Amino acid sequence: MSAALNEGAEEHPLAFCYQVNGSCPRTVRPLGIQLTIYLICAAGTIITVLGNLFVVFAVSYFKALHTPTNFLLLSLALADMFLGLLVLPLSTIRSVESCWFFGDSLCRLHTYLDTLFCLTSIFHLCFISIDRHCAICEPLLYPSKFTGRVALRYILAGWGMPAAYTAFFVYTDVVERGLSQWLEEMPCVGSCQLLFNKFWGWLNFPMFFFPCLIMISLYVKIFVVASRQVQQISAFSKSLAGAAKRERKAAKTLGIAVGIYLLCWLPFTIDTLVDSLLNFITPPLVFDIFIWFAYFNSACNPIIYVFSYRWFRKALKLILNQEIFSPRTSTIDLYQE
Repeated sequence: MSAALNEGAEEHPLAFCYQVNGSCPRTVRPLGIQLTIYLICAAGTIITVLGNLFVVFAVSYFKALHTPTNFLLLSLALADMFLGLLVLPLSTIRSVESCWFFGDSLCRLHTYLDTLFCLTSIFHLCFISIDRHCAICEPLLYPSKFTGRVALRYILAGWGMPAAYTAFFVYTDVVERGLSQWLEEMPCVGSCQLLFNKFWGWLNFPMFFFPCLIMISLYVKIFVVASRQVQQISAFSKSLAGAAKRERKAAKTLGIAVGIYLLCWLPFTIDTLVDSLLNFITPPLVFDIFIWFAYFNSACNPIIYVFSYRWFRKALKLILNQEIFSPRTSTIDLYQE
């Protein structure tokens, strides 16, 4: 009986990431499933990169799009595009192979960039909400209150604060020395988990929750004020009513983007928080689904713009038709009906 068990163990050995003590167990999937997951992740990555690259190019190239709001959209698209370029390829391999094969230094850099780009996205969405709130609720003051210089300050803050916050926790040992009772034991070799522990889960939740609370409260006020303005202005001037409707539509589009952001990121954020309370019981497959659901949010914004913005569709048509090689194309008024 003992010999039979030993023989069975030899035929079906446990898979590990590395042949060393303390290595993480490895989930071995059939080749067909592996290829399917690779294709899905690759498709999502390509859509993320190309879609956001188009937003960056369109806002940069067409002079009619050089507005404070669109500069924020450009910076948001840069964060999502860099996520697709620098983070998702390695995340794909880690998810499919269930191991990290690229060493500790690259693991730390990958974690830093992952957190940086995701936090930068939510900060930019929050700043865009402030911009739309000012445009709708204070339309007379908006042109002088929200200038290109103000947008630049928001962009610098949207990148600078996440960069400093993430660098502090990823590249210093302050947390590990001062909060060791909150931290998990040394992770197994091949996991690349770093600070995914109780403290990290609790700290990331308010970083997600409070900006989202600000965005939701601002958009509720925006829609209430915008609806009232359309009713009041339409009785006096059709041109003013049209302008108010365009601002309301822009706010609605960005509100949809915020809503999709919440839907994509809420499962992962709540799971990270709850998991830290229940000693990390989430199965790896479920955790991967949550994190990729959040990742794919970065591919959603360009798709939303295509269906919501006429100027975006016009710019896309001009680029696909190669009309951008004409020197006059950059000065076309994309907002003209």
